[in-house]
Amino acid sequence: MSSVFASPTYPIALTALKQADPVLADLIDRVGECRLDREQHTGDLFSVLSKSILSQQISTKAAAAIHKRFVALYPESLSPEQVLDTPDEVLREVGISRPKIAYLKDLAQKIQDGLPTLTELDAMEDEAIIQTLTPVKGIGRWTVQMLLIFRLHRWNVLPVDDLGIRAAVRRAYHLTDLPTQKAVRELGQSWQPYCTIASWYLWRSLDFAQVLPE
Repeated sequence: MSSVFASPTYPIALTALKQADPVLADLIDRVGECRLDREQHTGDLFSVLSKSILSQQISTKAAAAIHKRFVALYPESLSPEQVLDTPDEVLREVGISRPKIAYLKDLAQKIQDGLPTLTELDAMEDEAIIQTLTPVKGIGRWTVQMLLIFRLHRWNVLPVDDLGIRAAVRRAYHLTDLPTQKAVRELGQSWQPYCTIASWYLWRSLDFAQVLPE
């Protein structure tokens, strides 16, 4: 199922998206080159999902600092076994909240109990991966979709729960209110099978919000 991003494939996706949606076409032209292939994550399933858990509901700066201190607890290697053996008080000392400690340890336990590896997940359909991972405490649909986009390199992911995506749609399509998840999903029908590329451009359009005219 894997579809590794490579620059030569971008023209095909961008041509299809621009033909399907004039608004998105204009946005693509103004944002410019797609750099999604330079933003891919690395690491095994535990390292990727543990970082996602630590990043929830806090600023990017704070999340980076906590993650750095968390990883420093395990200078040789970060593993589920080590995290399960780490007293909660030690994890609290590096800034991890008690709910997130519970999430990390649930993730570690489920991996020990046989949660599929990234290689095994890569052979599965997107929705099956979501259903496999969301029973882990603290792992919701959005978190798995980020894994699909930035680690498993899936091309057709549209995270309709993402507030950045919805805000970008509102701005690009000149909507009065923030669109519902259903409205974004319906809009994204025309972007298939390249919803991931469309999502990346919507996110980047927010970075350019101060310089791109309405």
